[in-house]
Amino acid sequence: MYLKSLERAGRVKNLQLQPRFIITVNSQKICTYVADFEYDFEEMDGSWEHVIEDAKGVETPEFKLKKKLMKAVHNIEIYLSKKSG
Repeated sequence: MYLKSLERAGRVKNLQLQPRFIITVNSQKICTYVADFEYDFEEMDGSWEHVIEDAKGVETPEFKLKKKLMKAVHNIEIYLSKKSG
C-alpha cells in the first residue's frame, strides 16, 4: 500500500508486482527469481533509480543464493525490506 501511495504521488512509476527473472549460466537455466516489487523511484535530486525489492521476514539460504546469482548474472542488486511481526 505504501508503494501505491508513492505511485499516486508521482514518486514511484512503473510499479510491477512479482516480476520474474530467469537466471541462466552457460546457456543452462538455473532457476527463476520472483521479486515482490519492481519500480522506478524518484530520488531527492530528481533522478530516477530502478529498484528490485523483496520483503522478507527471514533471509533463507535459498534467497541469499538467488540474491548473489541476480547480482552475478544480471548485475541487479536486490533491495531488501524487512517484514515486521
